[in-house]
Amino acid sequence: VWSQLVSGVAHWRFGNVDWRVTWRVALPGAAGGFVGATFLSWLSTEVAAPMMSVILLGLGIYILVRFTLRGTPRGNLGKPLRSRFLAPLGLVGGFLNSTGGGGSGPVLTSALLASGRLEPRKVIGSISTAEFAIVVAGSVGFVVGLGLTGIQLPWVAVMLAGGVMAAPIAAWLARHVPPRMLGSLVGGLVVVTNVRTLLAGGGLDAPLAGQIVTFVLLGVVWVGAVGWSARAHRADRRLAAAREVVFQE
Repeated sequence: VWSQLVSGVAHWRFGNVDWRVTWRVALPGAAGGFVGATFLSWLSTEVAAPMMSVILLGLGIYILVRFTLRGTPRGNLGKPLRSRFLAPLGLVGGFLNSTGGGGSGPVLTSALLASGRLEPRKVIGSISTAEFAIVVAGSVGFVVGLGLTGIQLPWVAVMLAGGVMAAPIAAWLARHVPPRMLGSLVGGLVVVTNVRTLLAGGGLDAPLAGQIVTFVLLGVVWVGAVGWSARAHRADRRLAAAREVVFQE
């Protein structure tokens, strides 16, 4: 909870938050998080987790290819994100966050990036800020449903310290990394994370050697995609500078 609060504040300070999006995702997301945590003991996530990973893997591949090869979506950028899209998305993301051990970030970020209606840094900042409400509601739901027994406080303290230290760095990167590169970075991260879930515990049970080879290949593709995006970004800047010179003349 505290690390999510620090993350939200850091994104706000760097200007990465669109509050209209944040509130319309946070409130239904909190409701979904509370319900998911309260009724977790009734649910079986053994099938849901791999299915969610497959969906997120598809979104991650789309985002990686879209931002790497075509850059920042232009046709939809700036168009309003309506509540009838954000509210159900927040509700589902909050529910999955509690039942799946943390799914709101990948679900919400991937969906908003794929829509192309908000620049990547504001997608990341707005969703990160909204997740504070989702995490708080989910925590309350777990306390109501399960009580405080079984909580390993040393583990909690270590994860809290890591999250608090990483949050401002992530917010700074979201503010300063070019949008095209940021889209490739996020898309690659979603792909790698969900491939790991499918290979390790998602029913595939791939041997260790196969997992290593897969991650090496994914790493090469990911680095190449980010490098391609960086090169394209520099080319776009040179073209824009040349057009400005011609216009001034």
